[in-house]
Order: sequence, then structure tokens, then C-alpha cells
Amino acid sequence: MATVAWMRGAAAVVLAAVALGAAGCSGGDGDPAGAVSSAASAVKSAGEAVSSAASEAAKAAESAAAVAKDKLAEVKDGVDAKDQVSLGTVATDADGYTTVPVTVRNTDDATKSFAVQVEFKDESGNLVDTVVVTVSDVAGKGTGQGTARSTHKLSGTVSAQTATALRY
Repeated sequence: MATVAWMRGAAAVVLAAVALGAAGCSGGDGDPAGAVSSAASAVKSAGEAVSSAASEAAKAAESAAAVAKDKLAEVKDGVDAKDQVSLGTVATDADGYTTVPVTVRNTDDATKSFAVQVEFKDESGNLVDTVVVTVSDVAGKGTGQGTARSTHKLSGTVSAQTATALRY
């Protein structure tokens, strides 16, 4: 995640600054080795915080995936319609959540509904969230619109892709 890289970079800068400052000390009662040791401890603590945040993000994505799986399991007599779904441009809404427009194309003659699972991924391709959007009562040979909105605020560059789509 961009936040993780930024925090690691910031921690390295702090460590370097403290080490350089300590090395430049002359006289006085400063303890250069102690300053470096303290800085190293601060960097370790920052790393543990980053690791904890990454773990929490992974748990949130797993939880969202479980909810999505349950919602898709509720669809009865659904047929694969992934090729009938297109996603628009990923954006961030006024509340800080990631959104993407979802357009479905009903190739059937009868009115149908769609359940579309959208996966949000970070710049490394890691799953950071997933949601299911329902687009109901799309006229035969017509199109319908919906919006996928992340379940929590996502940071960094986020992409979206259709994981599963069912027409029913």
C-alpha cells in the first residue's frame, strides 16, 4: 500500500536524521549511540504499526469477500453475465469511499436483474475490498446502471474489476 511505503520511507528519514545529528554532536552530554538506539526503536515501532494496519486491511478485505460470497449465494437460477458488465472510472466520493460506475447490458428478451461482484485492488494487485451491486429490473435488450462503493475508505491508487456477474 502507498501508506506503508510512505511510513517506511518516513521512518528511514527520521533514523538517518537522528544518526547524522548524533554523529555531529561534539562535547556536551549527548549520547550518540543512545540516540541511534532510540531512533531504531521508534522505527521498529512504526514498522509494527504499519504491519498491524496492513493486517487490519487484509481482515477487512476478507470480511467483505465473505459478505459478497453470501450475497451471490442468494441468487437463484443465475447465469454467468460477466461479459455483459462494464465498469467506469474509479473515483473517490465526498465521504472518502472508492466508487466505480457499473453498467449492465441485458441480452435476454425478458426483464432481468444482475448481481455484480466488484473487486477493488491496490497498485500491487492486492485485494483491498469487494462489494456486490444489484442492478434490478433491467428491460429486455436494455441497459442498467449501478454504483459499486467500497465498504471502507481506501488509500493509494485503486483499480476495480468485475469478479463475478450473475443475471437472474
